[in-house]
Amino acid sequence: MDLFLVIIAFIFLAAGLAGAVLPAIPGPPLSFAGIMILGSTSYISFSESFYFITALLALVIVLVDYFVPIYGTRLFGGTKAGMRGSTIGLVLAVIILPLLGITMGPFGLTGLLIGPFLGAYIGEKLAGMDEKKAWRSAIGSFLGFVAGTVLKIVYSLIMIFIALRELILLWIN
Repeated sequence: MDLFLVIIAFIFLAAGLAGAVLPAIPGPPLSFAGIMILGSTSYISFSESFYFITALLALVIVLVDYFVPIYGTRLFGGTKAGMRGSTIGLVLAVIILPLLGITMGPFGLTGLLIGPFLGAYIGEKLAGMDEKKAWRSAIGSFLGFVAGTVLKIVYSLIMIFIALRELILLWIN
C-alpha cells in the first residue's frame, strides 16, 4: 500500500509542476497534496508545522499568482482586456503548440511565453487602446505572468526535492 501511495504522491507532484506552467491545473495545491499523500505512508512523516507552512505557502502563491499579473497590467497602464487576452493567449499556446508537434524545447517554452504577451496586446487593441499603451500593457501582463509562474515552479520543485530527499534518506537508512 505504501508503494502505491508513493506513486500517487509523485503523480500529484508531477501534476503540480505541470500546473505551474499550465493555466487550468492548480500547481501549488497539487504539489501540496502530493506531499500530504507521501506523508501518509507508514515510513515518511512530516510535522504539523511543516504541513501548515507548506499549505500557507501554496495558498499565498495561488493568491499572488492571481493578483501579480493584474498588478503588472495595471502598473503598466493596462486593463482587464489585456489580462483576459494574456490568459487566452496562454491557453491557445497550450492547445496549438502540441497540435503543431511543438511540446518541449526552446520552441515550446517560447510559445508559452509569447502566447500571453501577444494575447495581452491583442486584448488591449480589441478594447480600443492605442498602440503604445497596448504594448506597455502587454509587457506588464507578461511580466506579471512570468513572476507568478516562477513562484509556482519554485514551490513545486521544492516540494519534489523534499519528497525525493525523504525517499533517499529512507533508502540510505
